[in-house]
Amino acid sequence: MLTKRIIPCLDIANGRTVKGTNFLNIRDAGDPVELACRYEREGADELVLLDIRATVDQQENAYQLVEEIARSLRIPFTIGGGIQSVDHAEKLLNSGADKIAVNSILHNQPQFTDQLAKQLGSQAVVAAVDAKWIDDDYYVVIHGGRTRTMRRVSQWIDELCQRGAGEILLTSMDADGTKNGFWLDLYRQLSQKIPVIASGGAGTIAHFLDLFEETDVSAALAASIFHFQEISINQLKIELANSGLLMRREMEI
Repeated sequence: MLTKRIIPCLDIANGRTVKGTNFLNIRDAGDPVELACRYEREGADELVLLDIRATVDQQENAYQLVEEIARSLRIPFTIGGGIQSVDHAEKLLNSGADKIAVNSILHNQPQFTDQLAKQLGSQAVVAAVDAKWIDDDYYVVIHGGRTRTMRRVSQWIDELCQRGAGEILLTSMDADGTKNGFWLDLYRQLSQKIPVIASGGAGTIAHFLDLFEETDVSAALAASIFHFQEISINQLKIELANSGLLMRREMEI
């Protein structure tokens, strides 16, 4: 049995951590460096940072934030948002990130996945996929869920795997921010060629347990329940381990 991972997600806007529902009704959730350090103390396995308002003008700010977080943490972290070139991705890794996440650009330039994997290594490339239930199937949506594509989720993930992505971050846009549970059917349909991080819908410890017991995903990602201390990562991992799941246990006592 592979160790399951718990990954807090920090959505970053203008240097602050923010959170909303379905990418709307955004509210401030704190300083990203302070939150990152707190999550490491609580036992997070990794972190994901997504700059939801990234622009070319803000790239230098992103490098500075990555450098500051890298100096403060020992656990791995992924940075995403606005990555438009291999050079940009490489600079983020050189600033201290362990992996980069890319999403919307891949739909117009699928070959960008190949380029990233060739230059940086598949282990550093996370392909983020936003999914929505439309017309009796899961389709890929982009631009924060506002734009539907004609790509079916399972087919798109297969292509990303073939092109060299090392991991998939799969978010249910229907569940995002609702705290009603992960959309298990979305993750059950996947053939596990590479690790999948499930995102969207976490609200209780039972939701994490259902996800890991009923699907083959390797990690669960959540945001607001950790930001606002509705669930302790430490307690979550203890309860999951007590239920028979293999968890890393280097947690704060």
